[in-house]
Amino acid sequence: VDRIWKAVVRYYRVGIQPGIAVCMRRRGRVFLNRAVGHARGNGPEDPPGTPTVLATPDTLFNFFSGSKAVTAMLMHLLDEQGRLRLDDAVAEYIPEFARHGKEAITIRHVLNHRAGIPGLPPDAIDLDLLTDPVRIIEILCDARPEARPGRDLAYHAITGGFLLAEICRRTTGRDIRTFLEEQIRKPLGFRTLSYGVDRADLPRVARESFTGLPPVFPFSMLVRRALGLSLEDVVRMANDERFLTGVVPSGNVIGTANEICRFFELLVRGGELDGVRVFDRRTVVRAVIEQSYHEMDRIIMLPVRYGVGFMLGSEKLSFYGPDTPRAFGHIGFTNVIAWADPERDISVAIMNNGKPLVTPGVLLWLEIMRVIARTIPRDSCAEWSDCFT
Repeated sequence: VDRIWKAVVRYYRVGIQPGIAVCMRRRGRVFLNRAVGHARGNGPEDPPGTPTVLATPDTLFNFFSGSKAVTAMLMHLLDEQGRLRLDDAVAEYIPEFARHGKEAITIRHVLNHRAGIPGLPPDAIDLDLLTDPVRIIEILCDARPEARPGRDLAYHAITGGFLLAEICRRTTGRDIRTFLEEQIRKPLGFRTLSYGVDRADLPRVARESFTGLPPVFPFSMLVRRALGLSLEDVVRMANDERFLTGVVPSGNVIGTANEICRFFELLVRGGELDGVRVFDRRTVVRAVIEQSYHEMDRIIMLPVRYGVGFMLGSEKLSFYGPDTPRAFGHIGFTNVIAWADPERDISVAIMNNGKPLVTPGVLLWLEIMRVIARTIPRDSCAEWSDCFT
C-alpha cells in the first residue's frame, strides 16, 4: 500500500493534478481508498483567494471516455438478454442510419471503433443538443462514413455512444440512464454512478482544470480530430452544467473512485458481486476477447489492443503497467483510468481533475501503474478465463 500511494503522491507533486482519488481492491477487498489535493479551487485558472475544497474519497469524478466501458457492458447485457446481437447492423434498430452507405455498420463495429464515423459533424458540437437526443441521432444518420466499416481502426470518441444509447432505447423502451439504473445501480446499491449527476450533486463534482503545457502540433490536431474542439474548449465544456447533468454515453459517467472501482470489481468477479448476478460469466469473458492487436489507431495515433468495448493490457506496452496481458479497462480524458486484472485479482480506479496533454509528468502517471503491476504478482490460472471467479 505504501509503495503504491507514494507513487500517487509523487505524481501529485508534479503539480498537473489539482486532486487525485484512488481506490483499489484485491481478492474482493478494498485495500486502498484515499484522495490527495483539491476538488475545487486549486486549478491554475483560479485566482488567488479562491475558496478551496479538499478532494476526498466521496468526491465525484468524471470518467470521461471510460464511460465507454460502462455503455459497452450494457450492450453486452442486451445481447445476453436476447434483445439484440452484436453482429446485427445498427440500421436494423435505427433504419434511418442506413443513409450514405452506412447500412453495413454493425454494433460490434461501433464497439470496436471500426464503424468509420469517428468524428462528430461540426453542427453536433452543441451542449444544448443534450436535451434533444432525437436531433443528435438525425445528425449521425446524415453523416457520411470516412471509411468502409470494419476496415480502419479509428477511435470513436463520442459518436458511438449516442448510437448505442439509441439502440438501447429502441430495444427496451427506456433511455440508457434508466437502463443502467435498473440493471446495475439499484441491484448493486450504487449511490451515484450514472450518466451525469442530479443538479443537487453538482457541488460534489471535481472541477476540471486545463494543466500542463499548451498542446502544439501534432498533438493539438489529434485532440481536435477526436473531439472536434481544442483542449481548452473541451475542459470548459466538461465543467458546463449542461454536460454534467446530461447524458453523454461515451463521455460522462460520473461517480466516486470507489464506485468506478466497484464496477470493475463486478467484472473481475465474473459478473456477480455481493451475491447479486448482473452478467453471465461468459458475457464478461466475451467482452474482453481481443479484437485488435497493437494496431495503430489513426485518430489517437497509438498502437492499442481493443476488446469489445475495452482497452486491453499487454506484456510490455500497456496503460496498466508491464506484464498485464489479461488486464482490461479504459482511460478517460486525459488520464483518468480504471481497470481490472483477473490474473492479479484486482480492480483499480485512479481519478483526477487535471487535464494535461503532453507533459513530462505523464511519466510519473505511468509509474503508478508500473508500481502496481510490479508490486502485486500474477496468480496462476489453468485457463485465463478461469481467473474470472
